[in-house]
Amino acid sequence: MTSWVKWPGGHPRFGYGADYNPDQWDREVWHEDVALMRQAGVTIVSLGIFMWARVEPEDGRFDFSPYDELMDLLHAHGIAVCLATGTASPPPWLVRAHPEVLPVDAAGSVLEFGARQSWCPSSRVFMGYATRLARRVAEHYRDHPALAAWHVSNEYGCHNAHCFCPTSANEFRRWLTQRYGTVDELNRAWGTDFWSQRYASFDQVEPPRLAPTFGNPTQALDFARFSSDELLAQYLAEREVLREVTPGVPVTTNFMVGPNTKWMDYWRWGPEQDLVSNDHYLDEASDEPEVVLAFSADLTRGCARGEPWMLMEQSTSAVNWGRVNTPKVPGQLWRNSLAAVARGADSISYFQWRASAAGAEKFHSAMVPHAGPDSRVFREVCQEGARLAGLTPLLGQRSDNRVAVLFDYQSWWASEQDAHPRQDWRYRDAVLAWYEPLWRSNVGVDVVGPDADLGRYDLVVVPGLYLVTDATATAIADAAERGANVVVTSFSGIVDEDDRVRLGGYPGAFRDLVGVRSEEFVPLRPGQSVTLSDGSTVSSWAEDLTVVDDATTVVLAYASSPGGLLDGKPAVTVRPAGVGRAWYVSADLAADTQRSLLAQVLSEAGIGPVAPWTGALELVRRGDHVIAINHSDGAAEVEVSGHELLTDTPVGPRLVVPAGQTAVVRVG
Repeated sequence: MTSWVKWPGGHPRFGYGADYNPDQWDREVWHEDVALMRQAGVTIVSLGIFMWARVEPEDGRFDFSPYDELMDLLHAHGIAVCLATGTASPPPWLVRAHPEVLPVDAAGSVLEFGARQSWCPSSRVFMGYATRLARRVAEHYRDHPALAAWHVSNEYGCHNAHCFCPTSANEFRRWLTQRYGTVDELNRAWGTDFWSQRYASFDQVEPPRLAPTFGNPTQALDFARFSSDELLAQYLAEREVLREVTPGVPVTTNFMVGPNTKWMDYWRWGPEQDLVSNDHYLDEASDEPEVVLAFSADLTRGCARGEPWMLMEQSTSAVNWGRVNTPKVPGQLWRNSLAAVARGADSISYFQWRASAAGAEKFHSAMVPHAGPDSRVFREVCQEGARLAGLTPLLGQRSDNRVAVLFDYQSWWASEQDAHPRQDWRYRDAVLAWYEPLWRSNVGVDVVGPDADLGRYDLVVVPGLYLVTDATATAIADAAERGANVVVTSFSGIVDEDDRVRLGGYPGAFRDLVGVRSEEFVPLRPGQSVTLSDGSTVSSWAEDLTVVDDATTVVLAYASSPGGLLDGKPAVTVRPAGVGRAWYVSADLAADTQRSLLAQVLSEAGIGPVAPWTGALELVRRGDHVIAINHSDGAAEVEVSGHELLTDTPVGPRLVVPAGQTAVVRVG
């Protein structure tokens, strides 16, 4: 990241705002909007995300006049603009003139126009029109004083992550040629002697379309890699135009970082952003969505290499796409935003400013709901704006954590393919199972990628890392050698980057590090369980484990198992590695057992919570500030002294945080 938002006047402030959709409203509403924005404390809006059909109603005919008026109006009211290139969805004339840009699914069906993202990631026709529009927008607004940043497209890959059309097939073959060089090397990597799949030339290769049975897993993995790269290429094409025309204006595109968005390798995308922005919506299937929110924020900060980032979208209340779309309760809007700020966000925005009256998202909440400004939501929006204005001492501050949780998109793609030991095994569940107790322990966590420098961490957690390269495996082992406690969990180290099994017994790449060898996975059927030596039970996953290094110690053993297969065998082990320790957890531990084990590992690593506390409290440290968030219906207490920013009062040595409330304390 090379820059932050170019604030008009150069005065740093918290970003606060929304996706603004004035094109859906008459002009008289625009003036009401800006007045309400000032009332709410809005400092920045994203504008023009879906403006293509407006500004280019016909091929090559451009009309920016409505947006000229809007840019002037926003600037006159002190509101900066993160201006979109407008390329999120093509206009009707484009797809009718060039139907080949429409995406095609794995069954060969063309996905029609009428929703959004109706374009193929590999289409160079689409790229040509998109970059033309980006150039015209940039040339037209490059000197406008409201322009603070560029917003390229929108949520790449949300609906068009993969396309199986002939254009995609040709580009996939080109990508494979660059990756492998020769068809013999492709055959080796893909294991094509299985099921008589051996290719005589790259011309014979197609995308992994719908087939009679299981496809080639490495073909599917490479297609996922290729598809992420193709979307990235579309972004880079627009970014280069913007950098050429407006070299001093930062460029971003809104990610969808989180445990539910799978198909973009954001570790590759992050370094290509001038500043990282993310969209995050609560996990409606979770009883505690704040855990997933925290994980997503930590992961976003990881993609930003620890730099401040923008929360580009979240909801003020209910969304519209879930099975049951429940509203946020009073105070939840602020708690969610503060959790993002605590984990590095220097800008907080929503989708959307004003709730739409028509269209597919008309029941999605907004800063100004259908009920208008005389509403609970808008009053909370105004309160949030005032609070953020008081948190400017947090701007630019970084986190300094000693715990790393390793997360890898490519391993995610590979681990959830067909024909695996459990078809219901989910990478997100494996990762969150280890992140959650760290969150509950109020221990600061960095979520890092497979190429991260692990040298500064005292605890490295490696959950479910099915696919791992030699380089990543070596880096993890080196972390232990240097003194870190490394925790490797089941179904890790199994295959190399080509999805080929690392022979000799599981956990493959980590076998020597942890000093154990697993002969077989033991997934458990519904109703089956395995008892451990501490009396706890395992109900999903176990492994037939043997100690192969005399230095390895058994921490927990299997006591009883179906058919006696695992009785007396190791379940959790630890081995000295240099001046560190390497733990291996072969089973899906019960929550209490897992928390107890993590407490032991944290103690050995000399890692404690952000601050001592009692009650249910989320604690995060950012720079020299401690942020406390009480999600519960009871009061909590934290040992902290300093100056509380929200009330502008000194506090300490203990601070009571009432139910549903928050505190931000500059310590010292």
